[in-house]
Amino acid sequence: MPEIPVGAQIFDVVFHPTFSTVYTGLLTGHIKAFSYDSQGNHKSVFSVRPSKKSCRGLSLDQDGSHLYAVGKAKALYTVDTLTEAIDTRVGAHDSTINRVKHLMPWLLSTGDDDGTVKLWDPRQRESVQTYTQHFDYISDFLWLYDKRQLVATSGDGTLSVMDVRSKKAVPVAHSEDQEDELLSIVSIKGSSKFIVGTQLGILSVFNRSSGWGDCVDRIPGHPLSVDALCALPSGLPNVDTASTILTGSSDGYVRAVQILPTKLLGVVADHGEWPIERISIGGGHGQLSLDTKDSHSTKIGDKSMEVDQEEAFGANDAERRWWVGSVGHEEVLRLTDLEGFFRDNENNQDGKGRLGVDTTGSSEDSDAEEENGEEGDDAPAKAEMMEITESEDDVNEEESESESDVPQPKKRKRQLEEPMVPTKKKKEKNAVVVERSFFDEL
Repeated sequence: MPEIPVGAQIFDVVFHPTFSTVYTGLLTGHIKAFSYDSQGNHKSVFSVRPSKKSCRGLSLDQDGSHLYAVGKAKALYTVDTLTEAIDTRVGAHDSTINRVKHLMPWLLSTGDDDGTVKLWDPRQRESVQTYTQHFDYISDFLWLYDKRQLVATSGDGTLSVMDVRSKKAVPVAHSEDQEDELLSIVSIKGSSKFIVGTQLGILSVFNRSSGWGDCVDRIPGHPLSVDALCALPSGLPNVDTASTILTGSSDGYVRAVQILPTKLLGVVADHGEWPIERISIGGGHGQLSLDTKDSHSTKIGDKSMEVDQEEAFGANDAERRWWVGSVGHEEVLRLTDLEGFFRDNENNQDGKGRLGVDTTGSSEDSDAEEENGEEGDDAPAKAEMMEITESEDDVNEEESESESDVPQPKKRKRQLEEPMVPTKKKKEKNAVVVERSFFDEL
């Protein structure tokens, strides 16, 4: 698995839509860009530092010419990815900005730690709309292009839907309190259903035809919080991209999960003791082919120079790959070959070791099954699960500009008992009961 060291903790990662370039936002306030090839080899493209305070969110416009960055400095930065020029909107929010998303030409959104959402026209200095329906941090955005609607999830346990065409600063829909922090959101099945990751590790399913008032299904299984969700690009072989997503959990695993029918396909990446912060997918179809002999202008260090791509990355490099970029609370960006994962997963259907634990080895349950002559595929196996003992040190952000966002390492220990599924505070009318062995098959 290729790794790109960046020298500091990464808060966000985005891929250029057409070129083989990936951008990272760091704890130190730096924004670092790297070019990569189909083998995972990388080169530094540029490094800028709009602020000495942490950069928490990144978003690229449609052609990748402008990169928008937000963070603890409460400012909105626009970085020209060709010239590295930085435009700063000081005091864009009254509190730390947690998320930013480019929606369409001349429109982007930002969300802060107090739950305020603002819409921006990059041609104007001031925001064009402000929403205040949330009272806790904005954790994620989802853009519904067909309806021109923006969906925001919040730590207050609700999500809201805003019509950007409306002149009223009120949402067109606001869900009921889900009694859990909503951390991430992604659409599946042609944007007819939406999956929301929660603090308890439950995936909540919202159905567009049923409205946004409450979820219609709840899928337990993740042992810890689901902090990041990512949809798959269309056209991947051997996988139903319309109903398969990637989940990033605090237990350090990036999983591929098929929804409705629900099935764990395997672990895409393992970050060890570090919780997953963000997931992004780039490369693949439409990326700049690195096997060409054409040169392009790029920044290497402080010098602008013409770089021959064949010389930089090697000849006969015609294969294009989809890369999964995942970041934990560590100082490296991990790249995983997405097509290679599904290809290997198809060839390895027994699932041994796919969760990073031995589900058929030395546990007392598996020994008992052997003595009774039961076959592992037919018997309801009890898998070993990983449990994270979380550090109780709570660092005050206002006391430091950079070290305040550094998490304490987490220790992992084995648990031989049957995995615990988080209990729901209330059972929804249409709730789906998932067997405890949901994640045990692989």
